Amino acid sequence: MFSLNIDNSEAADENELYDVVIVGAGSAGFTTAIYSSRDGWKTLLLEKEASGGLAASTHMIENYPGFPKGVSGSDLMDNFQAQAERFGATLEEFDGVKSISKGDDGVFTISTDAGKNYRGRAILLATGSEPKKLGIPGEAEFYNKGVSYCATCDGPLYKDEEVVVIGCGNSGLQEAEILLEYAKKVTFVEFLDHSIAEKVLQDRVKSHAKTTCMFSHMATEVKGEKLVKSLVVKNRETDELVEIPTAAVFIYVGYKPYTDFIEGLVDLDKYGYIVTDKKMRTSVSGIFAAGDVVSENLAQVAVAVGDGAKAAVAIREYLQNL
Repeated sequence: MFSLNIDNSEAADENELYDVVIVGAGSAGFTTAIYSSRDGWKTLLLEKEASGGLAASTHMIENYPGFPKGVSGSDLMDNFQAQAERFGATLEEFDGVKSISKGDDGVFTISTDAGKNYRGRAILLATGSEPKKLGIPGEAEFYNKGVSYCATCDGPLYKDEEVVVIGCGNSGLQEAEILLEYAKKVTFVEFLDHSIAEKVLQDRVKSHAKTTCMFSHMATEVKGEKLVKSLVVKNRETDELVEIPTAAVFIYVGYKPYTDFIEGLVDLDKYGYIVTDKKMRTSVSGIFAAGDVVSENLAQVAVAVGDGAKAAVAIREYLQNL
């Protein structure tokens, strides 16, 4: 076992051989980093954006144990990061991984978008997922001009405005709660004839005075000039088109895993999620996966944390047997 290093003042070193390289600094990645670095393994986290993942952009998390009044996603992820760094884990942000290869000596080379190459004896893939796009006219054109995938990030921009949320699942209703604090009116557009969100979220959002729900409707076009002005939706039962005046469109229609860079390296399911066993091991010895990127997983912080802990124990066993 390696000695514990609690000095995190140095940046990641391309000449260093890391015991554990974690791709993705969200709930799962930070949990594994806490365990691995605390065990004394030299641990590197690589994150293509700001650390924290999707959880960090969640306004309020109410179902993570230990916080009876809830906790903001950013505060929770800040604590995860501080705990990992306390035990010596090194974090490199804003540099995505573009490829991973395994040498004849069993050591992995991780190449990044910035042209850096890191080496690791074990890899954890905890890349999470990104919001799916609708692919309708105007969506890409008005991105960051009224089209958004993050109410926590952009909700305060629309104080006293009318906005639309597409998707009435957990993500849509959860994120919409911050919109209800600022907006004059929030219209929900849902493809199905009902919401599949948790009942507590449904009850809270549907009963709000600012809320209007349009079930069995699908978005067909975002309209505007320099900024979003309206959203066109179609009634799936009558085919009637309705144009909804709005200053912003917030889209929550599911997620796509970040796995493009590992296609052909490890087994993926038909949706692109990573297939693992119960110990979070992938089809390649020495590569593990955890969190939202794992096949048939539940996108919850508590689940990602559990995955990260299981992966850390499995990685420990793997490294000890090398």
